[in-house]
Order: sequence, then C-alpha cells, then structure tokens
Amino acid sequence: MPDTLKVRRRSFLKGAAASLALPVIAREGVIARNGKPGANDRIVIANIGVGGMGRNHIRPDSAALCDVDEDRLAEAAKRVTEGTPALYRDYRRILERKDIDAVTIATPDHWHALMTVHACQAGKHVFCEKPTAKTILEGRAMVNAARHYRRVVQINAQGRSHPNARLACNYVRNGGLGRIRRVDVWHPPNFQPDTWGEPQRVPATLDWDMWLGPAPWAPYHPKRCHFHFRWFMDYGGGFLRDRGNHALSIVSWLTDNDGYRGRVTVEASGTEFRQGFFDVPATLHVKWEFEDPEWTLTWTQPGTPNPRFPGDWGATYTGERDDLVVLAGDGGCDVEQKAKEYQPPSGGFHAFESPGHFQNWLDCIRTGERPVMDVEIGHHVVTLCNLGNIAWRLGRKVVFDFSTERFVDDPAADRFLHEPYRSPWTLSGF
Repeated sequence: MPDTLKVRRRSFLKGAAASLALPVIAREGVIARNGKPGANDRIVIANIGVGGMGRNHIRPDSAALCDVDEDRLAEAAKRVTEGTPALYRDYRRILERKDIDAVTIATPDHWHALMTVHACQAGKHVFCEKPTAKTILEGRAMVNAARHYRRVVQINAQGRSHPNARLACNYVRNGGLGRIRRVDVWHPPNFQPDTWGEPQRVPATLDWDMWLGPAPWAPYHPKRCHFHFRWFMDYGGGFLRDRGNHALSIVSWLTDNDGYRGRVTVEASGTEFRQGFFDVPATLHVKWEFEDPEWTLTWTQPGTPNPRFPGDWGATYTGERDDLVVLAGDGGCDVEQKAKEYQPPSGGFHAFESPGHFQNWLDCIRTGERPVMDVEIGHHVVTLCNLGNIAWRLGRKVVFDFSTERFVDDPAADRFLHEPYRSPWTLSGF
C-alpha cells in the first residue's frame, strides 16, 4: 500500500481543511461503550448534498443540511419536520459540530472520497452515495480512513438490501447454475446532448467554486452541473460507474467475488459523442476476464435485454448447467421466478437478510459490525467500473492486479490510478 494513501490526521490538519477542530467527539450521552452509541441512544444525523438522491437521505429530525446550491438547501429544509435544521454551504462546518454523530453524502462523485475521509477523521459515521469513488486510489483512501478511525461507512448501492437480490444470491451461491462461466450486463447508452447554447452566468444561489471542489476549474454550464455531471469524467463516469455500480455490486455478490485478489484483463470499445462537452463514451462495451477461477464479465450499452425476462437493464448469469436473469440491481431489482421459489438447504449458503439499507447502517453504528455494502466492497466494485473507463480512455487492453491495486507493468495505465486535485484540496499524505 503506498504511503501516500495512509490516513494521517496530522497531514489532514496541515491540508485544506486545517480549520477543522479534530478529532470531534460525539456529545456526552450519545457514545456508549467501545465508542459506539448505546442501543437506545438517538444517532444525530446531518445531510451533505440534498438534491437528487440526497433528498431521500433527509430525516424528519435531521440536525443539519449542507448544499452549495441555496435553492436546493431551502427546499430540503422543508422536509425536516421535527425541529429546525442548521443550514450550511460548506460541509466542514458540519464536521466541526460535536453533537453530530453521522453524515450522509450525496454529492457528485468527485467529492465522495474527500468528504468521507474528512468525516471519518472528524469522528462521523458515513452513508455515502454510490459510486464509492472517482479513482482507484481514492477508494483505497476511504477504506483506510474508515478502518483507522473505526467508522461505519455504508455505500448506497442498495441492491444488496433488496429481497430479490438476496433470493438470487441464495440461488446462485448454492449452485443453482453450476459453476459460473460468464455474466453479461446490458444497459441503454449514455445520454446524448441536444444543444448547448451560449455560456451562462453562475446562478447567484450557487457556489460554483465549491461545487467544483477538487476537480479542475471549468466554466459554469447547467449541463455540466446538476444531474448531467454524470457525463463528464471529471465528476462522473457515465452509466458504467453510475448504474454499473449497482449491477456490478450484485454480480460481485452473486459470484462471491468481493474478495477477489487476482488479476483481471480488461478491454473496452465505444464511440464518442459527436457534439458538446460530454467526454464519457456515447456507447460502450467492456470485457473483464478473471483468472482464478476463470470467468468473463461483460457490460454492453446499448445492450440487448434477455427476451426471456426483459427489462431496461439487467444481467444474464450463465453457469455450467443453467442461466438466470437478474434485472437492475438497485431498489428496482427483480429476478426470475425459479430463484424466488428456491429454498436454500439448512446447511447451505444463506445471504444476509438486510432490514433495509439505511437501517442496516444505523444498526452497524450501534453494534460496530460492518454493513452489507461496506466501503471496502464499494471500493472493489467501483474499481471494476473505473477499470472499464480506463481501458476505454487508453484504447487498449490493460491487466490489473487486485492484490497490489496496480496495473501490471503498465506505467501509462498507472497514471489513471489517481488524478491531481485542484488546490487547496488534496489527499497527499493520506
């Protein structure tokens, strides 16, 4: 593990967020024994990023809300019905508060790693939107931070808390298909831009510099900002890293691949957009080939739905004896009837039955256990997504070693392990 990724509080204090008073200790009465809240204590939660998926994280009693868009912040405040939440544009002000135990993060991808690391350093547990990170080294830094500060970090790839995904997992992991040979994921193409128009002034209610944060400076454009950030490599990574994070999370779970530490060969092909600024591929086909055991994973957009059990997006799992279709992989997960009717043997594999993704996070804060989509699993899954994008950007095959988290004899590919941050933001020394 490179020294640059080791989380050190001293380095953080010298960095951009040096104004934070760390470590932050939760208020007396919240923390019970072993640094965990007591079973009957209320976990005080604040929400960072309250537009889009962030709206779903707001609790009736959220203590504080943060967003760089004041319009979104004002709208989000209406969702808090028990008490009056404090409102912030800078997430570091939330991390300074000693009365807040945990935060949710629902910003664009390029903020996930920094905010998670800083939150762990400040003593907060984290519920972070998928995808886990923008780069492979960011994901490793998040894992290091969670472990070093003993924080519970759940990634919101919520498919593993869906009953249908659990039934599919029981069916596949107990040998319903025989040994898995390949998994083929299909998905619609990335969104195409229509027209861009003239550059526009930054809205008075938006802190554009803070929205960009560690990403390279770029002029404001509404199609660079809310929602459409997904179509830029600097902030998102296309549907492969967005919904692909859901689909590949289920693939990794069903194939028992979370702990894979071998090599994988990745190749990708696709087309570019013919106009506009979007720099993710318009269409994309990725193939991952695993070595031990040997099996193949593909991602195709636009892909062809399986006619036996069609859906907008999903995957066909092909084993030695049979195959199985699993649709989506997020909160809309579905699976063929044969998996729903399957009863695992008493001595067989029984997938974890989640009480709900958010509730599982709260439960783990109280027990100290790791959640169903722990940050290390999230790091593994998003690495698969990032490898696909890196192979596409390089235009050639790459070989990645999960044991070292480096490409094999490929310095050019290693340059994609991380991308420089815009000053003053940095992960250097972590």
